[in-house]
Amino acid sequence: MSPPLATVATEFIDRPGLSEATIRSYEFTLMPLLQQYGQWPTELIDREILETYLNSLTGLRYSTHHRHQAILQALMNFAVERYYIRANPISRLPRRKPNPHRGEHNSDQVIRYLTPDQLMVLYQAVAKDRRTEALVRLLHRSGARISELLALDLVDVDFKDYRFQVLGKGNKKRWCFFSADAQDSLQKYLKYYRHAQSPALFTAQHRLSQQITRLSYGTAYKSFKHLISGHPELEGIRLHDLRHTFATERVGLMGLEELRALMGHQNIQTTLRYQKVTSAQAQQAAQKAFQSLL
Repeated sequence: MSPPLATVATEFIDRPGLSEATIRSYEFTLMPLLQQYGQWPTELIDREILETYLNSLTGLRYSTHHRHQAILQALMNFAVERYYIRANPISRLPRRKPNPHRGEHNSDQVIRYLTPDQLMVLYQAVAKDRRTEALVRLLHRSGARISELLALDLVDVDFKDYRFQVLGKGNKKRWCFFSADAQDSLQKYLKYYRHAQSPALFTAQHRLSQQITRLSYGTAYKSFKHLISGHPELEGIRLHDLRHTFATERVGLMGLEELRALMGHQNIQTTLRYQKVTSAQAQQAAQKAFQSLL
């Protein structure tokens, strides 16, 4: 008999390399399911049970519902990888469609990215904070995840070849490459603001205890939101959107397999999302075409 679903979920959440934000998201999402079926052997959790559970989440927006389903699928894939079950019971389960009566609708803008104008405003906004500026430029220029950057030590960065190696999802290592402007921003941060007492690339000093630690996601996010507040053009943007911007800028400039490797995607279908033309890009192209015809 396979282990209880709660045990498998604990192993799934305790995997190395997950950020604190990801762990919190997994815990919050899986808790209602585990309250009902946590003591059940995992092999008894079939498609009907999971589909009925997902259909019971009627209070969620369809985008949030998609996230719940994606996490459940990832959990069951993990159970397959550990040989607890033979197959994922909700493999290829259709996702809930938007409900127009609740004001939900499909959009072709499936990827949130920053426009050139937004990037210009963003870099002006973060210029007053060397640490945040270096972090933002590395995110934008390398395509790395925020959790991957915050896990880096100074010795992990190859300043000669403008690259660093990260441990991504699935415990897979990959090289990330950055640009000269990111290198310049990083060097200024290292020279004047980084605390040498810590091996971490990005460091922080606690206000009360004065203890030097690795920069946490919470502190990085708080500084980021503070710096961009007051700029309407940047309302609602996230640090993760810089990773999307990196990929969107490179679609068409390199092969999808090369982009997939840079992004650390396990599935090429994830990379293919960036190939879809968004409404904003289509509008810009149309405006340029009109101007050329005048």
